[in-house]
Amino acid sequence: MSTSTPVDSPETTATEPPLRPAFVTTHWSVVLTAARSDTTSAHDALAKLCEAYWPPLYAFVRRRGYSPEDAQDLTQGFFEHLLGKNAVATVSPAKGRFRSFLLASLNNFLAGEWTKARAQKRGGGKVVSLDTQSAEAWLNHEASHNFTPEKAFELRWAITLLEQVYRQLEEEHHARGKVELFAALRTTLAGSSSGAPYAALAQQLGLSDAGVRVAVHRLRRRYRELLRETIAETVGSRAEVEEELRDLMRILADV
Repeated sequence: MSTSTPVDSPETTATEPPLRPAFVTTHWSVVLTAARSDTTSAHDALAKLCEAYWPPLYAFVRRRGYSPEDAQDLTQGFFEHLLGKNAVATVSPAKGRFRSFLLASLNNFLAGEWTKARAQKRGGGKVVSLDTQSAEAWLNHEASHNFTPEKAFELRWAITLLEQVYRQLEEEHHARGKVELFAALRTTLAGSSSGAPYAALAQQLGLSDAGVRVAVHRLRRRYRELLRETIAETVGSRAEVEEELRDLMRILADV
């Protein structure tokens, strides 16, 4: 797997804190609010989701055989359509998984709306910011795998989600003034065989070996908690969290 984002084992331990008690603000609640409301805040919240999850959609389009230029236009066109009035008005209350909704919506868009839109204009308005240079670098790196469009979407989705978890964990440590601790221990998220030995970390941080082990345990536990919370935002019910987590691990293991 070609990503710098660490992936730790998602096992649950009896000492881990529980997930947040309710699905208060999830990706689905944002979509459903946008479907029922034409307010600026609802539109902006949905646009923020588009900003976060464009890489897997772009990867899917590229693997469908479109050029980088057409793929960029298509992705922007899809988001313009998704953010348009009534675009999400028919979302099923059953909801399911957010990634499945996005992929199905993109497929529907490819089948009709994009053809009409592309006939009218090329290089239309910029809806979200797309860092296509990094997206193309990832696609080129994974080219030898010859992924299907669906596989490229799945893998890029998993990586995008893990990158969000990593960034949130990093931000938490920065907010608590523990930048040096996170910088030293972040490689341990990938497993005990990665990064510097605990003895070297202890010397670097001025801690005992036992202190480093406790810090690593806490870091991994928080990582797992954030991972489950992030997944919880993309599914329709708490019961689906573990199933989606298993799918995520399967997707990454298959690379």
